[in-house]
Amino acid sequence: MSRILLIDDDLGLSELLAQLLELEGFELTLAHDGQSGLDLAIEQQFDLILLDVMLPKLNGFEVLRALRSKKQTPVLMLTARGDEIDRVVGLEIGADDYLPKPFNDRELVARIRAIIRRTHSQANETPLSTRQYGDINLDPARQEVHCQDQLIILTGTEFSLLFELVKSAGELASKEVLSEKVLGKKLMPFDRSLDMHLSNLRKKMPERDDGRPRVKTIRGKGYIWLP
Repeated sequence: MSRILLIDDDLGLSELLAQLLELEGFELTLAHDGQSGLDLAIEQQFDLILLDVMLPKLNGFEVLRALRSKKQTPVLMLTARGDEIDRVVGLEIGADDYLPKPFNDRELVARIRAIIRRTHSQANETPLSTRQYGDINLDPARQEVHCQDQLIILTGTEFSLLFELVKSAGELASKEVLSEKVLGKKLMPFDRSLDMHLSNLRKKMPERDDGRPRVKTIRGKGYIWLP
């Protein structure tokens, strides 16, 4: 049974989500302010965290920033509908995905399952599946990336994106395919999630010895990981 932590100060919504997710077979833990949610997230092991932006004591961004300094538990942020800046900031800090409120129950469950399925499938890879791509070493079982003898700390989504890009190095990886494989959802117009995750990935990866960029963006189509 997958364990989910919901951090949201809306008591009514929290109760409804608890009933929904328990019926779907998840084990849910609730926190109604940012500080208590952060404490639980650090002290316990969860498969996914549902994190609201507007919270007492610590807001969602503060919680996520503090969490990412210690753990890489997948985070699905719950944002206000139409508030693009919240989504961008959340992705920049390290959220795996976002869902605007109010949301459809089925979409929420689908997003949760997609993130957990992706995380578990990577974690269940055997240690023998460690792969070398140029100066990058990927270990899906440990969710670890080493580049130029440095350990690179990536979120689960960033790891999945890197893994998909390097597997097809030198070829165009379309946004449509990456969105379904990495984020578990169809690409929607004006959705900048992949762009933000790639931006974070670029910032974390060391420069290549030859000075060439690691990835090329083909506007409106996708990305090419340069071998």
